[in-house]
Amino acid sequence: MELPQVKEQLLILNHLTSAAEHVTAVKVAAKNKMDLAIGVAIGSSIQIALFVTPSVVLIGWMASKDMPLYFTLFETVALFVATFVVNFLVLDGKSNYLEGALLCSCYIIIAVAAFFFPDVVDQSKSSGPPGQRVSS
Repeated sequence: MELPQVKEQLLILNHLTSAAEHVTAVKVAAKNKMDLAIGVAIGSSIQIALFVTPSVVLIGWMASKDMPLYFTLFETVALFVATFVVNFLVLDGKSNYLEGALLCSCYIIIAVAAFFFPDVVDQSKSSGPPGQRVSS
């Protein structure tokens, strides 16, 4: 069974590129320094969102590769839900095992939904041209 490229990037590449930050956050959290652990975890996400993503687009532009900042509806909703959950849990400045389990379950739900969600190419084939109804 082969994973499509977008799902591969969402599920696997995420962990490989930020493994050091994950290990650091877990070690610091085990020492009961939650403010530093949350800072490391959220800081890494902010770095990716504000620096790496636009840099990849610019590098793709210089290399004549098409890398637009186009996100599908599913990706936009998943990003909003994840941001909302993290913001809600970090708001009080405290943490417990239940909040950690909620974050892990949020990731698992998004990963399972991404695995079963059809690709953009598959969606366009099933829906037909814009403005035309597909008979069932």
